[in-house]
Amino acid sequence: MDNESKPKTGASDHLANERTFLAWIRTSIALMGFGFVVVKFSLFVRQLSLVVTGHTITPVKGFSGVIGMCLVAIGALTALIGYLRYKRIEKQLLNKVFYPQSTLLLILTAGVIGASLLLLYYLLPNL
Repeated sequence: MDNESKPKTGASDHLANERTFLAWIRTSIALMGFGFVVVKFSLFVRQLSLVVTGHTITPVKGFSGVIGMCLVAIGALTALIGYLRYKRIEKQLLNKVFYPQSTLLLILTAGVIGASLLLLYYLLPNL
């Protein structure tokens, strides 16, 4: 009788879990790609100034490397969180129970907001 009260899980639930995991991976790749672009952009500006003016410019602040590395790290953390959530939900689906959890999402959100604030702090004086 207890088994009858538990909701049934089918292939569509497992496939939805996989689609969600793939969305996490796409987000992770986007964050890491953006971090890479941020790091390489300062190098591009220095090389462009060398070609155009004959000498390199020195940036006032060298935070682009730190911000880019933070974004890459957040992207890697996003992939890890996506995988952990995928496995946890897979286990819950097999046991025919589901318990939502938002602690990891809160940590990831704080990381993205923190990196965004660093990027804003870096970019605002250049306007």
